[in-house]
Amino acid sequence: MALIHCLEEAKLFGPMWKMIQEMVKSPCVVGPADLSEIVRVLGRAKMVNKALSIFYHIKTRKCKPTASTYNSMILMLMQEGHHEKVHELYNEMCGEGTNCFPDTVTYSALISTFAKLDRNESAIRLFDEMKENGLYPTAKIYTTLLGVFFKIDNVEKALGLVQEMKEKGCAPTVYTYTEMIRGLGSAGRVEEAYSIFLNMINDGCKPDVVLMNNVINILGRRGRLADAVKLFENMESFDCTPNVVTYNTIIKSMFESKSPVSEIVLLYEKMKNNGVNPSSFTYSILIDGFCKKNSLEKALLMLEEMDEKGFPPCPAAYCSLINSLCRAKRYDAAHELFQELKENCGSSSARVYAVMIKHLGKCGRLTEAVDLFDEMKRLGCPPDVYAYNALMSGMVRAGLTDEARSMLRLMEENGCAPDLNSYNIILNGLARAGGPHPAMEMFEKMKGDWKMKPDAVSYNTVLGCLSRAGMFEEAAKLMKEMRSSGLEYDRITYSSILEAVGKVDEDCKLASSSSS
Repeated sequence: MALIHCLEEAKLFGPMWKMIQEMVKSPCVVGPADLSEIVRVLGRAKMVNKALSIFYHIKTRKCKPTASTYNSMILMLMQEGHHEKVHELYNEMCGEGTNCFPDTVTYSALISTFAKLDRNESAIRLFDEMKENGLYPTAKIYTTLLGVFFKIDNVEKALGLVQEMKEKGCAPTVYTYTEMIRGLGSAGRVEEAYSIFLNMINDGCKPDVVLMNNVINILGRRGRLADAVKLFENMESFDCTPNVVTYNTIIKSMFESKSPVSEIVLLYEKMKNNGVNPSSFTYSILIDGFCKKNSLEKALLMLEEMDEKGFPPCPAAYCSLINSLCRAKRYDAAHELFQELKENCGSSSARVYAVMIKHLGKCGRLTEAVDLFDEMKRLGCPPDVYAYNALMSGMVRAGLTDEARSMLRLMEENGCAPDLNSYNIILNGLARAGGPHPAMEMFEKMKGDWKMKPDAVSYNTVLGCLSRAGMFEEAAKLMKEMRSSGLEYDRITYSSILEAVGKVDEDCKLASSSSS
């Protein structure tokens, strides 16, 4: 084995493999410990298939594997992502007899594998089986199960597991606390998550940067920017150095909390001064945030800096910029960026196409919008629901409601599932062009489809249509129905009615003046 290790250290994997083959073919005894080490060596060299071949060859001819040997195989397969093979090996292991029972290492590997494969019930069953066999779960196993229960939205079971862990004398680790805080944050139980963080600190468990990033993230998402920033500023006191994820999280929270652009720029400069290099995601957050703040020039400067740093074009960043340029009616600049993205990437994403199609439709350039839609298909970029909706919206805007309805049918035929917005676009077209009856017909059809239940936009569209037609009694009934469906009246609901009432008053005055 010493020579094999020397060849491994020298990264001479070809000669190493030949040496292993010679060792296996020779009359010398290969024991379970040697077999385990051979498996680990081949695993480190990424020679998974060769490891499997050697394992089965030695197993059938030279030695009976132990639990430790199987564990070496299972851990190697896990590390290299061969998760499906893990369960097969476990079944073989269980069939080996009394000398090869699965141990804590085996169960830890299997439970982790099933969790990664989203086979949650299997992971839970193995956890219970392990305890029935008299084995004590480790903190790592408890943490993995914790993640499984949060994933299946069983928060109480997850919290009960932590309590069981403590009762069994198994102290939660920083990874356990991270899983708990992340899970509670995702479940919207931010106060509990933050309280657990504070208790963890009081109990003397030292946080790491991953845990801190999770706490900052859930506070920022809940709009508690001041708490998130305070925690960020105190990270050094916990011996935690903020990394690029920390800065990205704070910057994103600042944009969402409508912080001044000047403060965000200062934090970005601090990030670079502290030696933390921005990532592609950093630039994407900044570009999208500046676009939403109407700081287009800053967004364009960020795109330029991103390019200078050698990052590949980010479709999400281009999408935000193109959208903002179009809103500012800078269509030529938007088209230039769109072409730049296509030239650099060979094509563009469906979402960027959708943005261009939407704005071309809005400014009356429907022919160009249709050409872009056809180009998508020609270049092998299947239109998604956003692209279909963008084109249908342009068609409705141009008074081509029948063509938009045909597009909806084509969308379904091509396997792209429409969303509620798709139906609302057509509903709007019918309400404006076809009068109340076609609109009501489609509206009733939507009510009968559990996947496409009308929302406030749907109700407001039909209310406006009924009101414009002077059908106020029907509109009043629909308003009651809207409220009983749990939808609130908004500014559009009232303005639709008031606009129609004003028009009726105006018509009455005109009729009165003409008769006199």
